[in-house]
Amino acid sequence: MSGSTTPSSNTVSPRSQRFRDSVHNIPTPGTEVHRPKRYEPIVLNIYIVGGTALLMICLAIALEKGLRMSDENNGYSVPRKNEIAHISTSWFITSFVPTLLVVPLVLFWAVADWMLRWYQPYVTLSEGNAPAARSILLDYIALNRLTTLYYSFKHRHWLIHISTLTVLSTLFIQPLAGSLLKERQVSYTAGKTVTSLRTVGLSPTINQLTSFLASAGYADAAVYNNLQDPPFVHGVWSAAQFTAPPGSILNGTLAINTTAIQTNVSCIPPTSFSTTNLSSSNVVLQATFPDNCNTSLSLNPNDGPDQFSVSAASTCAPSSLDLNFQPVFFWFYHATDSGDLQATAVFCQPSIAIFVVTTTMDLNNGSMGKCKSIKPFESTNNVTGSPLNGEAFNGVVFDSSDNPYINARALAIGSSVLGAIYGYASQQTGGPGSVFDDPYGFSNATTKIYTQHLSVAAQTIYFLPDNEPILAQLTSDMQRLFIKTLPARLLSVLFMCIGIASPIVHILHKRSRRNLYLTSPPGSIASIVSLTSRSGFGELLLPYDDVERMKSKFSGLTFRLDKRTGAIVAEEDFGMADTTDGTALLGDKGSSIRLGVDSLSPLSRMSFEEKVVEPNSP
Repeated sequence: MSGSTTPSSNTVSPRSQRFRDSVHNIPTPGTEVHRPKRYEPIVLNIYIVGGTALLMICLAIALEKGLRMSDENNGYSVPRKNEIAHISTSWFITSFVPTLLVVPLVLFWAVADWMLRWYQPYVTLSEGNAPAARSILLDYIALNRLTTLYYSFKHRHWLIHISTLTVLSTLFIQPLAGSLLKERQVSYTAGKTVTSLRTVGLSPTINQLTSFLASAGYADAAVYNNLQDPPFVHGVWSAAQFTAPPGSILNGTLAINTTAIQTNVSCIPPTSFSTTNLSSSNVVLQATFPDNCNTSLSLNPNDGPDQFSVSAASTCAPSSLDLNFQPVFFWFYHATDSGDLQATAVFCQPSIAIFVVTTTMDLNNGSMGKCKSIKPFESTNNVTGSPLNGEAFNGVVFDSSDNPYINARALAIGSSVLGAIYGYASQQTGGPGSVFDDPYGFSNATTKIYTQHLSVAAQTIYFLPDNEPILAQLTSDMQRLFIKTLPARLLSVLFMCIGIASPIVHILHKRSRRNLYLTSPPGSIASIVSLTSRSGFGELLLPYDDVERMKSKFSGLTFRLDKRTGAIVAEEDFGMADTTDGTALLGDKGSSIRLGVDSLSPLSRMSFEEKVVEPNSP
């Protein structure tokens, strides 16, 4: 009979003399019994981890791109009114939505880190020769993350350490996302399409003089009511009318390229002027202007202390020029309280020029801004061509008509313009006397009022109805959504770091799990029992053992996973067993003891000293 011993259920464990195991009785999976499928949490699937990490990197890049576009485009548009009842659009967009979008990412990495910490003791067991403190007594799940950092550093579980740092960094994602966006009111310019309502063309009703009468009345009213230029008129410019964008626009300004008519009245004072009293009822005013343009006017001083008149400058114009287009003389006369006479004359020669201009309109009050000419208007029509040929109406002297109403309008137009000029002079400091004393006083006053009269009239006499879309730029105060620089940069760096570090950690951890074969989630009591029920070392424990007792009873043992069955097995560690490696639950320090053959029981010592007797040996 052989002298060798055969293990049986009644023999002690070949791994330890302190307990008995029956791992050798477990059927071999894949040969004796069906091998169950390996359990792998879906959250640790490398494709899911890689896809989420790629999403983080893409978000980092998109955030930098969005920040640059926010700076370049002066923010992003937001709804003008609350789209959801009882919820502030500003709060919903700037705080709730960004936070909601990052919550799944934060949750994913928290769960992924939880899974790595859950697996780590089993990974250590799969490497073999693991003391209890680093394996079966190690529970990263029960620890908070700061304590996990300490023990993972102490046990040199670098992947767990980096994963925990990564998850701790995700705690900053939500506050950064909540402070990422800000809504504020800024001046913003956007392209718009508006409709041009006028094009250059001679009004067919110009002979009725209604346009000139209306503009003369506006010029007169503007003097006494301090009115500014009406819409589409600014100084010497009269622009084609266009539609303004609908709706209420805060501090809106519309910039547009359109057609405009420039009116130059070219008013100058006389080079010499004289007043001659021929009699008590006859005063002759004589004026000389450049180019030998001389004129005179007789008036009766008894008709009033303030008198003014306008007449065509026929002697200073080509004989073929129609009365409507001839230059004009404006006469002004004033008798002071002391009986002194003050008088002057102004020579004006109106002209028009048509340009394509860029201009602006204040949408709050409809006033037009300055015009800047781009190029001359080159289209030929009945203003630039026949019958007008670019000549300008003088707007105050007209051909006689058979219609008494038209003649009355002509008289009212001249009277209104003259009255407006003299009224403007009377409003100056020192009254009309101070304006008479200034050599350029009445020429400046005439230029101002006469220009406004002709520019306002140009709106209706030189334009015809039209309907053509044109491009414009609308600048207004709007609520715009901005990406803040500091939170965006921090969040972008955080996304990029997590997106790079996390897949590296998971790839390396997947490699460290290559020798780990679990068929069920390791967290349940049943799964733990299934891994240890045949291992025997549970006999060392009692249900009421605390952590210190378990540490003491497991001292001198190392643990690993059985490669054949996957069960957790324990073996004696002959040599130095350092129990100062406090286990994760309490972290207390123990004492170092020397374990060797002499420290074992007589039975254990005998089992390690006995030799196998070969057949036929003496």
